[in-house]
Amino acid sequence: MLDELKQDAQQRMEKALEALAQAFNKIRTGRAHPSLLDGIMVSYYGVDTPLAQVASIVIEDARTLSVTPWEKNIVPDVEKAIMKSDLGLNPTTAGTVIRLPLPSLTEETRKTYGRQARNEAEGGRIAIRNVRRNVLGDIKDLLKDKMISEDEERRAQDEVQKITDSYIAKVDQALAAKEKDLMEI
Repeated sequence: MLDELKQDAQQRMEKALEALAQAFNKIRTGRAHPSLLDGIMVSYYGVDTPLAQVASIVIEDARTLSVTPWEKNIVPDVEKAIMKSDLGLNPTTAGTVIRLPLPSLTEETRKTYGRQARNEAEGGRIAIRNVRRNVLGDIKDLLKDKMISEDEERRAQDEVQKITDSYIAKVDQALAAKEKDLMEI
């Protein structure tokens, strides 16, 4: 029973780490990467659809993304959705191809993105600590119901804390890598 709780905690902490990685992908670095456009939704026949499902996204060079919608008639909608996003990109359209030149990051924007990355990392740490709190509550409930002894409870709490510490260390590593990536010119 305790092993199941620990496995559940690990799985939920892993999901928090995956969510953090997705959030980091949306923070722009100096290089072009298709995942920058993951959060953009396009109005496609009245339904908000992810950009990747209505167009192909290709890296042309280190600082340019190329978006080619599957249908000609949604080019203006795709363009509008990109301009509305908070990425600060100005699309240029040539026929059916939309090019997105990524401006080089200034020192100020790098610092802003660094703060955003630290906020996302703190959100990840909070999610991991919430998982720990929930699992520790479940362990206390087992003790209350006399399904485990106090020694088993103490051991399980220590193991859950070790799991939590390892995942928080992974969050810190991911943050350090993202900050290094952001500060690279």
